[in-house]
This record gives sequence, C-alpha cells and structure tokens, in this order.
Amino acid sequence: MWRSSIFLRSVRAYRTGMLGWGLGMGLVVLSVMASAGSLIGTAAQRQELVQLAGTFAWNADVVAVDTVGGYATWKIGIFMLLIAIWPVLAASRMLRGEEERGSLDALLALPRGRVRVALEKAGALWVALAGAGLLIAILVALGGRRFGAQFTTGDAALFALNLVLICAAMAGLALLISQFTVQRASAASGAGGLLVLFVVVDMVHRVIPGTGWLSRLSPVYYYNLSKPLVPGYGASAGGMLVLLLLALVLHAASVSAFVQRDIGGVVSLPRVVRRVETAGPRSPALPVADWSLKSVFARSLRMLAVPTAWWTLVMAGFAGWMVVVVHQTAATLNNLLAESSSIARAFRQLGGQGAGLDAALLGTIFLLLPIFLMAFAVTQVSRWVADADDGRLELLLATPRSRAGVLLGRFAALSCAIAAMALVILLAAALAAAASGLLLAPGTLAGACVGMIPLALLTASLGYFGSGWLRTAADTGLLSFLLLAWLFVAFVGPDLGWPGALLRLSPLYDYGQPLTQGLSVASSLSLLALAGLALGLATVRFARKDVGV
Repeated sequence: MWRSSIFLRSVRAYRTGMLGWGLGMGLVVLSVMASAGSLIGTAAQRQELVQLAGTFAWNADVVAVDTVGGYATWKIGIFMLLIAIWPVLAASRMLRGEEERGSLDALLALPRGRVRVALEKAGALWVALAGAGLLIAILVALGGRRFGAQFTTGDAALFALNLVLICAAMAGLALLISQFTVQRASAASGAGGLLVLFVVVDMVHRVIPGTGWLSRLSPVYYYNLSKPLVPGYGASAGGMLVLLLLALVLHAASVSAFVQRDIGGVVSLPRVVRRVETAGPRSPALPVADWSLKSVFARSLRMLAVPTAWWTLVMAGFAGWMVVVVHQTAATLNNLLAESSSIARAFRQLGGQGAGLDAALLGTIFLLLPIFLMAFAVTQVSRWVADADDGRLELLLATPRSRAGVLLGRFAALSCAIAAMALVILLAAALAAAASGLLLAPGTLAGACVGMIPLALLTASLGYFGSGWLRTAADTGLLSFLLLAWLFVAFVGPDLGWPGALLRLSPLYDYGQPLTQGLSVASSLSLLALAGLALGLATVRFARKDVGV
C-alpha cells in the first residue's frame, strides 16, 4: 500500500523523523514541567523566580513563569525551535535530492505531471509534521495533568499546532531556496542560517526600544505571540494565521518555480541581479586547471568554502550580538544575586554557576553555539552520504586513490572548516566583549571555543560511521535525533536529578561550563578519542563495502 502512490511512499519515508522528533520534543517539554515543582513550591520561590526571569527578558517574554506551563514556556524558549532542523533537511532534499540522484527523471517519466509530484511530496511533509505535532500534543497534555498545570488539552494542541506552523514555514523556505541551488546541502545550510538570523531579529525589539517593526520581519516573532501553556495568555490567532499564510505562500512559490525550471537546473535570476558576463572566451564546463583538483583534501576545501563562510558569518554574528545583549543584564543580575542567596541558588538550578555574568554568557552563547556547529557537521555528513548514494564517488575511486585516502581527505577538510569557524567565533566574541567593556578572561573564552571542536568532530565521525550502513535520509535523520537526545540529557537531566553516569552520555554535558570552570581537557581528549575510533571504524567499513549499497 505504501508504494502505491508518491504521497504514501513519501509519508512512509518520513516515519522515522516524525516519530523521533515528535516523541523527543514532547519529552523535552514533559521533563521541564517535571522540574518546575522544585522552583515554584512556595510563594517566596515563585517571587524569586519571577525576579530572576526578568533579567533574561531579552531572550523571551516573561509571562507567568511561576506556573508549570509558564515556566516550561520560558525555560525551553528558543530551544524548541530546534525541531525545525528536521523539516529543513527534509524539504531541502524533497526535490533537489532526487534531482541529484537522478531518480526524479524516472519519476517524471510516469504519467504524472510536475505539479502533482511536487504537491504530493509537499503534502506528505505536512502530514508528517502534523503527526509529530500530535505526538507532542499528547505528551504535553499528559504532562499537564500529571504535574498539575493549569492548561487544558486544547491548549496543548494549540502549542503543538504553533510548532507545526513554524516548522512548515521553515520547510517552505528550504524548499524555495533549493530551487535556486544546485545542491540540497546548500539549501539546508541557507535555511538553517536564516533560522538563526530570524531568532536574533526577534530579540531586537526586547533589547532596543522602538524596533518592533524590525522584529515583525521574523517568523519567530509571530511564533512567540502564542503561549497556549501560559494560564490566561492563550494563542494568537493572528500570529498563527501569518505563519500559515507564509508557509502556504512559500510552498506555492516553490512548486511554481519547480514547474518552470529545467530538471537539474536552477531558477533564472532577474537580469538586474545576474552576474555581469565579461568579454572573452568562456571558461571550460569542468574546472580542468582548478587548483582544487590536485587532491581530495583540496577539492573538499573548495566545496566547503561557501557553506562554511555563510555558517561562520551567522554564528560569529550571533556570538557577538549575544555578548553585547547579555552585558546589558549584568548589573541587574549581579544585584539580584548579591541581595538574595535564594535567588542565587535558583539561578544555579537554572544552569548558572559562579559569577552571574559569566553564567549568563555560558547559558546564552556557549550552550547554543556548539549545537549550531554540530548541526553544520550534520549537513556536511549529509553531503558525503549523498555523494556515495548517488554515484558521485565512483569516478573518483576509479583514479589511483585509496578509499581510505578519499574518506580521510574529506574528513580532514571538514575538520579544518570546523576549526576555522571556532576561531572566527572566538574573534567575534572577543571583539564584542572589548567593544562593550565586558571583562572576560581570554583563556576561558578561548577554551570555550576550542572545546566546541571535539563536539563537532564527534558528530561528523559518527555520521561517517553510520554512512557505512545507512542511506542519506536515515543517516542524517538518526544523527539529528542523536543531537536532540544529547541536548535533552544535558539541558533537562540536571533539573531531574539524573545520576552523573547518565548525564555523561551526552557530549554536551561533558563540554561543561568553560567560561566559569575552564575547559575540561580530559573530557575534550575523551571526545576526540571517541571521534577517532568512530572515524577508524568508518574508514574500515568504507574500504570494504560496495559504493552506493
């Protein structure tokens, strides 16, 4: 039955992502609600939590944080938007991925028009998003009843619907970008970078008064208008309608662009934005004399240059912005911590350690940036697996190069890109700290940036290892879900009082708090050792397996 139509076959292909991300994000909300009781048990605790949350108003609107639903909404904040990673990856390969493999030609040779093919594939993604939303709604509703929250089952459904709409909008954006790019990885990278930019733009109006008009350009602004789990706040019909219309327009524009362009080609840009052609002979179709063809490593660096530049620009800008923003809360936060020992204790429970400013920086910058760097590694693993699945490695392996050399050359190039990104992030954060007058020890800042490198390398090596047995969608899907599980353990596990042995299963927990406690060299070396082991096993597997199998 599942192979009887494009729609059903596509729905079946999305089953892993739908179940994994739906259950995973639902459990995240459920666990945060479980930890709320220890912070809002008494009137004094509730008052102190409200005061503490007010110092982080730049991150999210502080509304009824002294309730289970309000605390969960504030505590999770923008972390919930990590669910958009899966629809972005799925939408970027929906059409462009099949074009890269060459399977779309065979599909369109059947008596099915382009519009029908595109609509059935897009409809399948919407159904998968709805399925994930249903799982989230069920878990949130059960958690609300279990922990005495004041929201209803309908509120839990609206919370999930709001998530589905923002995910559909980001998926539509990735699908539209894929009509202008030759590779699906470029579309995924572009949409991921725009998601980070949208988060920053949404924060602007809470930091700089009178900039509400700018924040309204971000879909995240309309997502944050709805807070169904907060008693007495509810959902914003206008905000959800904007997200729905945006998603529909983006998907419709994507289908229209797909219908009008050549298979394997891209949408022609308007003449005013095209590159001006210079006089003289055209360059050859293939880069025959290009410097990057001298080795697998050099060619891989050349192919990584553009996505690395965009990801680095977004991440470095985000780091600099957050340093400046958090510095504005330093005085208020330090006063609160000095005046009340109970507030200081609550702050430590929320993830802060040591000095208030350093802990705030840790919680905002160096908890998100490693995740972004690991997400970049996931996109590049997807490129490697796609090259193997689609037959692009066969010509390369026909040359006098060993299989181990090909895999290690690609991984070495990715390692250089990751190290360069960490260096630029360090420079951006240091410059922003100096410009804002923030006294931040260079050694701890450098350690925080260097410590992100083993995390990304471990993610990449596990992806390369999984590529020995799994296809593109399964490998990147499981890798993305593993990243979510690590975040869940590190973010929620301490609140639930999980034992240290269980918490250390997450590399993000091993990353620790480098801005307050320094970089754990032992943990970093252990992560590098695990990455080396996974890479070694991946190399052995790749040397023995059939390409594309």
